[in-house]
Formats: sequence, structure tokens, C-alpha cells
Amino acid sequence: ASVSEPAQKCCTENIQPFLTSILEELMGPVSSGFTEVRSLFDKEVNEIIQDFQKTNDMTRLKENVDQLMTLPYNSVKMEPCYLKVNQLQELLQDLKSRFKVYHIDFVIQRTQNFMQELMENAVYTFEQLFSPSRQADSAKVATTIEKVKLRVLK
Repeated sequence: ASVSEPAQKCCTENIQPFLTSILEELMGPVSSGFTEVRSLFDKEVNEIIQDFQKTNDMTRLKENVDQLMTLPYNSVKMEPCYLKVNQLQELLQDLKSRFKVYHIDFVIQRTQNFMQELMENAVYTFEQLFSPSRQADSAKVATTIEKVKLRVLK
């Protein structure tokens, strides 16, 4: 009871006025990282579509979709997404001194973990939605892949 009032006053005067600007500042790199995840997924599926349109090979299509399933664990391809979030390092340094924010690396790592999780969900959903269509007429496969991609991106 004796701590509650001073704590409320401290939060109201020293933290709350800055929360909106802090969140906006932090969301820039986070948002660009998640946008990069979306772009990577889009690019990879577009490559599958283009490859299938060239080859019309259902076996190769299956291999490409299987390879897409490993995308979240491909550190080379995911790196550009992760690098966008590394900008948080600089932003959080300022917060560290002003608000005693510690464990900056943990914040970045958790954000990168969420990005990987998002990609895992995207490729899994893609595979689940596309799986029944693999038996379809090969003339419609590219269109089906595009529709599934757009559904996943929603």
C-alpha cells in the first residue's frame, strides 16, 4: 500500500508519456522484419510457380514444395529478415540508459524467433492448402499455387 502511490506517480510522470513514441520507434524495425518475412515467402513461392510453368514436372514441383518447407530453418535465406530486427540494438541502447531496459539481445532474439515461427506457419499452411491440389490437372497447378499463396499471405 505504501509503494503503490509513488509507483503510480512514477509511471504516470516518467514512463507513460513516452510509451507511444517508444512503441512507434521499436515497431519500425520489427515491422520491416516481418514485412521481409512476407516478401521472402512470396518470392520463394513465385519461384516455385515459375519453375513449374517452365518444366510442368510434378515430381520437381513436389521437391520444390518440400524444399519450401525447410525455409524457416534456412539461415542464409532468413538472414535478411533477421537483419532488419538487428536495428533494434541501437534503438534499445537509448532505452537502456533512459529506462533501465536490460536484456536487449533477448528482445531481438525473441523477435527473430517470432519471425521464424511466422515463416513456419506460412509454409505449413501453404503445404496443407496445396496438398490436395497436387493431384489436379497440371494446367491448373500454377493458378492453384498462386491462389494458395495469396490465401496464406492474407
